[in-house]
Amino acid sequence: MAAASRDLQGLLAGLDPKADVAQRHIWLIDLFDWLRGDRASPQAALGRVRLLLDAIEARPELRERLRAWWRAFTGAVDLTALLADHGFAPRTAFASELAERLRRKILPGTPETTDASDLFRMVLPGAFDAGWIALLDETQLARIGALLADAALDDDGTPRWRHTVMDAVTYCASQVVAAGFSPELRLRMSAELGAARPFHALMADLDHLREQMFLQPRNEDALQGAFVAFRDRLDACRAVTSSVYTHLEDNGISVGLVFRLRQLRERVLRIRELLDCLMASSPTPGAGPSVARLVGKLVLAGGERNSIRALIASNSSMLAAKVTERSAETGEHYITRDRASYARMVKKAAGGGALTSITVLLKFSIYALGLSAFWSGLAAGLMYAASFVAIQLLHLTLATKQPAMTAPALAARLRDIKSDGAVSDFVDEVANLVRSQVAAVLGNVLVVVPAMLGVALLVQLALGRPLLDAAHAAATLKSLSLAGPTALYAAITGILLFSASIIAGWTENAFVLHRLDSAMRYNPRIGAFLGAARARRWADFMRTHISGFASNISLGLMLGLLPAFAGFFGLGLDVRHVTLSAGQIAAAAASTGLAVLQQPALWWAVAAIPVIGALNVSVSFYFAFRLALRAHSVSLGDRARIRSAIWARWRSRPVSFFLPA
Repeated sequence: MAAASRDLQGLLAGLDPKADVAQRHIWLIDLFDWLRGDRASPQAALGRVRLLLDAIEARPELRERLRAWWRAFTGAVDLTALLADHGFAPRTAFASELAERLRRKILPGTPETTDASDLFRMVLPGAFDAGWIALLDETQLARIGALLADAALDDDGTPRWRHTVMDAVTYCASQVVAAGFSPELRLRMSAELGAARPFHALMADLDHLREQMFLQPRNEDALQGAFVAFRDRLDACRAVTSSVYTHLEDNGISVGLVFRLRQLRERVLRIRELLDCLMASSPTPGAGPSVARLVGKLVLAGGERNSIRALIASNSSMLAAKVTERSAETGEHYITRDRASYARMVKKAAGGGALTSITVLLKFSIYALGLSAFWSGLAAGLMYAASFVAIQLLHLTLATKQPAMTAPALAARLRDIKSDGAVSDFVDEVANLVRSQVAAVLGNVLVVVPAMLGVALLVQLALGRPLLDAAHAAATLKSLSLAGPTALYAAITGILLFSASIIAGWTENAFVLHRLDSAMRYNPRIGAFLGAARARRWADFMRTHISGFASNISLGLMLGLLPAFAGFFGLGLDVRHVTLSAGQIAAAAASTGLAVLQQPALWWAVAAIPVIGALNVSVSFYFAFRLALRAHSVSLGDRARIRSAIWARWRSRPVSFFLPA
């Protein structure tokens, strides 16, 4: 501490209120570098704060010099822009914002600036500063406020800091009003809530608050009434903005819309923080904790504003919201909640398994053509896509398609997860979902095997030879063996299933966002070509099936083309879908005959089926569910509560995860 004291004495000797802008700012940067020290702990920084305050308070001449320096500093730097705009990204485009953050990381900043935000980032650059600022107690904050108390008053006799904070509130409020008046939000808001016209009256309420704030003599009751009126109007603006989410099914959502909604919410929160400081009787002692909280949040906001990782996380969160907000409704009918729906799921899955046997036959037929890797993969992908679309149009079920569609529906129940009742309801939905997967997988697999045996027998009767020769049958069983890389390939297939669901959500959202169903129904050229009645039918048909088409076609092409593209790069990757794999095993067994029952290769392949199914379902669901959690910003604490509740249900009622009550 003696060395720190000597360093402090040299630092305070360099305090010069008459220095130019660059030198004043360099001194401020050096001061906070000294406060941080070696960043050993926030408590160590607090010790240095006390040492600094003791040194200044012990020397009246130094106190006056510091106040003169503070007056020069606040006169040269616009603190209003810092309070109002620091931490907010002005760019909605990911590429331009990424380029700006890279520029800041690569190119050095200069202390010769009057931009308070740029200087703030150099003075308080990281989360460590937010940590020790949060630990400042009211006594220390009062001492700091007393040292920086500016006796200078504006023309109306009020302290200058009040005008600074009020101007920041005005800037933020104007941004809120501009966002509320933007067509992208305004046209999606609830008509009932919008009838109160909260955005129209917000600035008038703010003007009334400003008038009461700077009225001399001030009427505290009138000021409090104006404050409550403005706060309530601000809450009404936020409520009408939140109603945008209730109309996504009809209007769709874009990343730009999510960005504006989140920016508006953060602006409202910033206004509340500024109001906490503004309504304090004076900067000290009442405003001390409010100012400290505000500065700490500005530090964190500035760190996120500079972070490339935070930018990627924010954009992925917005993409998650874009996909999951509309996918939740789509996935509802894939969850079985009673015996009747459970039985219907088994029947639909049985039909899907029967149709998949034809898919397996066509796959072997394509490979028999001996095409090159790419054309063979493309042909297989198109065949898979056609088969999956046929399953969709016949209202049948392919088991592994469900998790990615049901995860957003499940995560939609996380919005009110704070209560214990909500957690219990959520666990009930998890059990319902797992039961649905069990029913669908069993229905698929238990039917595709006998169906494929029948198809192979018919082919053998028609052609006079087995569907597969001995070498290809043995190679098929070996490739599907649990002893090989089958588990890895099954997990990769789960990622493809998740990717297909993202494509489906994006496509459906784009279809609704750009009102393509309305265009198909009412566009004069389309109506003249198809006829009015047929155009309406096509519009309704595409509105209902566009998500399924996008998911099935993209999944089919990925399943067919991934091995070809992986082979081009020498990776040797493949895909393993539980229903297709079960059908291939049945085809290889039927081609080999009863002797196959004595071959270990068959049983290694059969043992792989539950592993493939579990990995297809769990990996797909894991990524989709994580996406939904990110979209709804579920905290780590709430995630722990959810996990504990699920394990408690598993221990007490494990059968509920497999069979309906």
